[in-house]
Amino acid sequence: MRIVVDAMGSDQAPAVEVEGALQAAQEYGSEVLLVGDETAIKKELEKHTAVSNKISILHAPERIEMDEPAALSVRRKRKSSIVVGLDIVKREEADGFVSAGNTGAVVCAATLSLRMLPGIERPGIAIVIPTLLGTSVIMDVGANINPKPLHLFQYGIMADAYCKYILHKENPKVGLLNVGEEETKGTEFVKEAHTLLSESKLNFVGNIEGRDIYTGNVDIILCDGFVGNVILKVSESIIDTLVKALKNEIKSNLIATLGAALASSAFNALKKKMDYAEYGGAPLLGVDGRCIISHGSSNPKAIKNAIRVAGEFKTNSVNKHILEELETY
Repeated sequence: MRIVVDAMGSDQAPAVEVEGALQAAQEYGSEVLLVGDETAIKKELEKHTAVSNKISILHAPERIEMDEPAALSVRRKRKSSIVVGLDIVKREEADGFVSAGNTGAVVCAATLSLRMLPGIERPGIAIVIPTLLGTSVIMDVGANINPKPLHLFQYGIMADAYCKYILHKENPKVGLLNVGEEETKGTEFVKEAHTLLSESKLNFVGNIEGRDIYTGNVDIILCDGFVGNVILKVSESIIDTLVKALKNEIKSNLIATLGAALASSAFNALKKKMDYAEYGGAPLLGVDGRCIISHGSSNPKAIKNAIRVAGEFKTNSVNKHILEELETY
């Protein structure tokens, strides 16, 4: 398994990409190609005493910054780590691509370079979230902020395949995010999407509300990229706020401090479950290749797990299963 990593993507690039790649090579045996500023990458590699022979470097002199316009930067910076890395996957010289860089640029470059799967009109980002009953998938969380009802229907098909073959859920339940559970609620866009999903072969259970997102009552939550991205950012903020508030309360009370010490194993288990780094990156479903998008603030563990997810995507032939399901329509 050979995975390309955009070494210049994250907020702390290339340090976290280099360390994450080394961890993936050691734990999973992955062969990783780091694409980016060769001098900077080598400097980071020199900080590690044991460097795997599974790590290689390809120089890309340009970097697309987080605040740059996506389409324009992809066209202008043909030698950027994102564009160069995806071209390697396009030529089938690697099995997948991982980037914690500019999400819009990754989506744009992947769509242009890898093209879409036959029958899919728009790509979508699917992110795994922790719930009371395990995990669920939200799609889309930012690739397409103004989709058509047909796109949400196709998101359902793609997320269904991802849940079955990556998360190993036999018959995942699909819910459509809306302002109420009734079929008559919501905009015309949501109502039309509801009709398409109802007539599909998916295990569609109807509309769900925001309060249902983390219950685990559905395995797949469908929404447009604008709403999905807001959910993602609000969720991150709430988790961070709750953790900080809990720490402050514990520190202010001796009894609470002692209680926290006794419950440390439970706190550690919860922390691990809520840690986005455990889930790696979010697959960009719909493109004819394997592209994993990670958070800009990713740490080495997140990069390591994103590389793992890219490998699993290939091993489990997710795109093949998406096409098979599309053929039934």
